[in-house]
Amino acid sequence: MPGLTLIVNPTAGGGRASQLLPDATAALDAAGADYEIAESASLAHAGQLAAAAAAQGRVIVAVGGDGMAGALAAAASRLAGCYGIVPAGRGNDLARVLGIPSDPAEAARLLAHGAPVRQVDLIGVSVPGQPEVIVAGSVYAGVPSVANTIANETRWVRGSAVYTLAALRAVARWHPVTFGVQGAAGEPREFAGYAVVVANSAYFGAGMKVAPPARIDDGILDLVLMRHGPKLAFLRALAKIKDGSHVSLEQVSLDRDTEVTLTISQDMPVAADGETLPFAAPLPAGTPLRIRVLRSALTVIAPSPAEDEPAGAS
Repeated sequence: MPGLTLIVNPTAGGGRASQLLPDATAALDAAGADYEIAESASLAHAGQLAAAAAAQGRVIVAVGGDGMAGALAAAASRLAGCYGIVPAGRGNDLARVLGIPSDPAEAARLLAHGAPVRQVDLIGVSVPGQPEVIVAGSVYAGVPSVANTIANETRWVRGSAVYTLAALRAVARWHPVTFGVQGAAGEPREFAGYAVVVANSAYFGAGMKVAPPARIDDGILDLVLMRHGPKLAFLRALAKIKDGSHVSLEQVSLDRDTEVTLTISQDMPVAADGETLPFAAPLPAGTPLRIRVLRSALTVIAPSPAEDEPAGAS
């Protein structure tokens, strides 16, 4: 079993990752695992630490929330390295869909055994003239991306409740926008609406089952489109999204494709894995955003597909 490099930002999430790290290291010590801890100062620095770990043939382990998990999944994919997660954030959606235990000690024991290892998909996101960014869970625009910005700026609410509060605040100030969506081979579509989510996995926003049919290893992206309606319609969707039943609402439609080009009629942030994309803060009106599946792009230590939560179940 290769050694583990646990990459953690000690100040992220109000210090949550640092608080949970001792539970993980105690389990690794008990298992006699070879590990080291690397403290990062930012997501960019975390990528540099990942490169150093991969060069030594070590497993890149994200200790944190979905921002750290997504950034290091991208780094591991580019570096052809092996990847693991110790969930320590507010959302932990990537760990959830992979069936990785939420308890840091249990997650560490899984890493210590080093098996099973599976291949999962990632997402490539780009705009003209900019390098492609790799993300893990989903790309989203509209109320969810505005709410993501609000949540990341909120310090007085802890835990997953911040996402619900942020969504309510985003809806309160929302004005309809027009989304353009074009698949790999289909005709372009335009609609006035609240949101577009292009999902590689079922969950986002701390356990919201936004795309019930999505699976992280099927080579397909799942699209969730929410068309315009009374704000009460979005609030109904928000109340139902935890278990995925929002897809039964008439304003919500589903689609699938391997590649999508998204445009928005006004400047708007676009987010992925809990972070605003660097070239979409905001995305200028009319700029085409290309989103494509990267099949089997990541090697990850996680329970086998038969054991993880069936993301495709509705």
